[in-house]
Amino acid sequence: MRAVLQVFETYQRARVSFVQSVAELAMRPQNVDALQNAGVMQLLRPLLLDNVPSIQQSAALALGRLANYNDELAEAAVSFGVLPQLVHALSEQNRFCKKAAAFVLRAVAKHTPQLSQAVVDAGALHALVGCLEEFDPGVKEAAAWVLCYIVRHNGELAQSVVDAGALPLLVLCVQEPELSLKQIAASVLSDICQHSPQLAQSVVDSAAVVQLAPLTTSSDGKLKRQVCSCLSQIARHSPELADVVVEAQIFPQIIYLLKDVDVHVRKNAAKCIREVSKHTAELAQLIVDAGGVGAVVDYVAEAQGNARLPGVMTLGSMSAFSEAVALTVVASGGIPPLVGILEEDEATDATEVRVKSAVAWSLGEIGRHSPEHAKALSDASALPTLVSLVREPSSEDLHMTAADALKAILERSVQLASLEPFVDETLPEDVLTCVVNQFAKVLPHDASARRSLVASGGLQKMLELQPEPESKLGELLRSIKECYPKEMVDYYSPNYSEKLLDTLDASSGPAVV
Repeated sequence: MRAVLQVFETYQRARVSFVQSVAELAMRPQNVDALQNAGVMQLLRPLLLDNVPSIQQSAALALGRLANYNDELAEAAVSFGVLPQLVHALSEQNRFCKKAAAFVLRAVAKHTPQLSQAVVDAGALHALVGCLEEFDPGVKEAAAWVLCYIVRHNGELAQSVVDAGALPLLVLCVQEPELSLKQIAASVLSDICQHSPQLAQSVVDSAAVVQLAPLTTSSDGKLKRQVCSCLSQIARHSPELADVVVEAQIFPQIIYLLKDVDVHVRKNAAKCIREVSKHTAELAQLIVDAGGVGAVVDYVAEAQGNARLPGVMTLGSMSAFSEAVALTVVASGGIPPLVGILEEDEATDATEVRVKSAVAWSLGEIGRHSPEHAKALSDASALPTLVSLVREPSSEDLHMTAADALKAILERSVQLASLEPFVDETLPEDVLTCVVNQFAKVLPHDASARRSLVASGGLQKMLELQPEPESKLGELLRSIKECYPKEMVDYYSPNYSEKLLDTLDASSGPAVV
């Protein structure tokens, strides 16, 4: 009898040694190809159903580490039929087996929507939702990680998780004392909300916002990141959903987070403010009343790189709603940091171009309201900076955005002295037409402006332009000429001295006595 038992004990020790060795080898990327070529997947599969729990766990750990490396290994794991066994392991009594199985499912689902769909098709959602009801917070967290990777791929997968009844349990997880469980639960809710208004409404209907909003005061940076992200994903879809977020009394706390020590918390808080502010004038005014404009301006001035984008967009979208809000942005010192971004080195990648395009758009939204707004931009040297982007664009999108912003500001500019440097034929004709149009508006009614234009040499520069006679620019120049005596126009016209010499040559000399 002892000899028989010894055979089984030897076999068990060999299995334990094998799965532990493979799990350790799988931690090193250089071993992955060798393990795969040796057929390790086929060998691990039966060990997932081993009657020794520790072997099951080690086999799942090894398989998860392999599948985690790339989608090819994950697909190989799926092709060997391990998913039904993993789903079965989720219903085991052993909590360690559940966490190990969830780890493998997470490693598979993370790569592509197709692999996530394979996990769903294997019946994993029902088992995962059941794990969210477990007493052990580690099992809940492991299940939430799998759901997180499933829902982030697309709206269909997210809807399948919602239909499986996960939302109420995820909201309960947010209320658990364990920080790591709160973090991943908030992350799953955020990823669900991002896909559509309907999914965001489902999260709202599960009372998630009421539970998430107080967590903005948490001392944990990772949790605040996820909470701000979720609130912003809810608010982005519609004014009604943004109202739900605001009614949860996130202001002014969300504004305070713009000064948080964690750069990701600051960025996600700025995103949340942007998503609230973009919908209606009332929501924008609410942020103004909460002291948000100055805080956003400071955020833009202090942030770096792509993190500035939500703050920049917030200033632009708020300014678009009313003159008063735009003036508040001006009074809060919002223009200099925006112009400073445009004056940085030429944008070399898509992220920098996107930030500069957003800045140009925001400046246009600030300056398009009135001459007072346009003057503030002119005084901050915004016009020359926009002109430089129009002349030498680093991208077509940035060129068009800068040109549109420049034209919006020019149409409100009545300080002709600040516009004279832009009477330049190297500018695109539509922009140059906007510049000349402002002169054509003001000069007929302002004698001092007509005199100043002559004294500064501006009239001569205009007369040197050579537009098409029937173009809009040509018509504007003719209307400007009509503001001056013909003799003055002739004097400042190009080649006037040659015309005088031709006249002299054509006239007869004095009679010889």
